[in-house]
Amino acid sequence: HPALKELIMQAPGSYHHSIIVGSLAEAAAEAIGANPLLAKVMAYYHDLGKGCNAPYFIENQRNGVNPHDRIKPSMSVMIIKRHVTDGLEIAKKFKLGEPIQAAICEHHGTTLIRYFYQKALESDDGAGSSEQDFRYPGRKPQTREAALVMLADSVEAASRTIADPTPARLQGMINKLIRGKFSDGQLDECDLTLRDLHIIAKAFREVLVSLYHKRIEYPD
Repeated sequence: HPALKELIMQAPGSYHHSIIVGSLAEAAAEAIGANPLLAKVMAYYHDLGKGCNAPYFIENQRNGVNPHDRIKPSMSVMIIKRHVTDGLEIAKKFKLGEPIQAAICEHHGTTLIRYFYQKALESDDGAGSSEQDFRYPGRKPQTREAALVMLADSVEAASRTIADPTPARLQGMINKLIRGKFSDGQLDECDLTLRDLHIIAKAFREVLVSLYHKRIEYPD
């Protein structure tokens, strides 16, 4: 699709991330009886907006250069949140379906962008920082498939920060992230049950273990 071709050129790291998120969401949807194809396609398009400011997202940064180091946290968070509205504009330009537009709007819900919120609190003007200013504007996920994209998005990003991604460490990370989204109320408006969340965590683990399996060390 032309929109994905643009994303590949503008933000290749975000494109690769979206493909893995699609695999996670698809596997989880199959496991809980949701729509696997819908979940996968929603995941493929959920980060279209990152192509507009690609270097400000870590998966697209090269040579250790981070443009956030040169600006205030309040400006950083505006740029980060903007990928949702930019993505929605792109989706409308290409006349993408309503479920895809919903995934773009809902995949962060009202989640706190914690890194920059903490950075703001530690800065000189941190006293005036409101937590609400560092949250995405929402909506929260309205369908199981949109919720799966939200969870898979967080899990894929976090999995890349684990130095030694053993099955046990991956499962611990997955459980922690899902509990966090649940406790923060991000799953309040979709139809996922506690039993579903347990099944989703297991499905995510199986996909990530297959991605991070040990490889044979070949001679030079």
